[in-house]
Amino acid sequence: MKLSQFKFDLPPELLAEHPAQNRDESRLMVVNRKEGTIEHKMFKDIIDYFDEGDVLIMNDTKVFPARLYGNKEKTGAKIEVFLLRELNRENLLWDVLVDPARKIRIGNKLYFGDDDLVAEVIDNTTSRGRTLRFLFDGTHEEFKETITRLGETPIPKYIKRPVEPEDEERYQTVYATKEGAVAAPTAGLHFSKNLLKRLEIKGVDFAPLTLHVGLGTFRPVEVEDLTKHKMDSEEIEIPESTAEMVNKAKLANKKVCAVGTTSMRSIETSVSTEGLLKPYKGWTNKFIFPPYEFSIAVMMITNFHTPESTLLMMTAAFGGYDLIMKAYKEAIKEKYRFYSYGDAMLIL
Repeated sequence: MKLSQFKFDLPPELLAEHPAQNRDESRLMVVNRKEGTIEHKMFKDIIDYFDEGDVLIMNDTKVFPARLYGNKEKTGAKIEVFLLRELNRENLLWDVLVDPARKIRIGNKLYFGDDDLVAEVIDNTTSRGRTLRFLFDGTHEEFKETITRLGETPIPKYIKRPVEPEDEERYQTVYATKEGAVAAPTAGLHFSKNLLKRLEIKGVDFAPLTLHVGLGTFRPVEVEDLTKHKMDSEEIEIPESTAEMVNKAKLANKKVCAVGTTSMRSIETSVSTEGLLKPYKGWTNKFIFPPYEFSIAVMMITNFHTPESTLLMMTAAFGGYDLIMKAYKEAIKEKYRFYSYGDAMLIL
């Protein structure tokens, strides 16, 4: 397929600047592949689509406050530093993006807070990418505490307002436990503790896995021929207990649902020849676009994605290109909210 087939006009006012007042009260569009139908519900109605023994596969990654603001030594120029990932724990080496990048060269020092933290630029990786060595006296725990204190919740750039206190809680799933993501797995943001409890009482099982979402999730596709696009690698872990739970459900003909594109990419990275899920710890750069044969999940929950994004391509691969593009037309007409803080879609 071609990139241009995923173009559509998205009115800017449909990009959600804030989350719904209550997590599970965002809207839910239910797309039924077999019937070719589209229905409009509330997210909490999702419970009606699951029965005892069904499994929800959820990404338990936790977003850390990855956006720091520092000052360059001597000039005092304000520099935004976006932490991507820790390269070496012992030497406090980090892969980061800097903005404005033209001012930041190898050897420059950056100061954060009241000089609580100093970093030195030791390498250029891309036009905006740098490797920083943090100079910090103290334990790794204390270093992480300092980052948490100085850092900001990394809400996506499309949200033009400043970060607000509620973002710290709302740009995070209620079941986030493993720190390492710089963007939230947004389909999971709709689950409230109350809704999870109700699903549990109904006998629905939760199968956790971890994919630490990187900024590559927002990287635009720049080639018309999708087979030429390369995804950034992201770290994943599928525990043995999760693989067992999912396979047991599959073999018993129970429904397996991937919560979000990150869960879907993770499970599709590690499929056995029998079409079952294998435990896995490593990296994935899997790019799913139509046509694609899915092996594990028969349902998927996902948000409404932006034009020409890899997330929309995967959604179209799962739901069927024509049906998903029709659903998106209807979503715009019905004024559904798009992107990270937006509404949700359930594909059956």
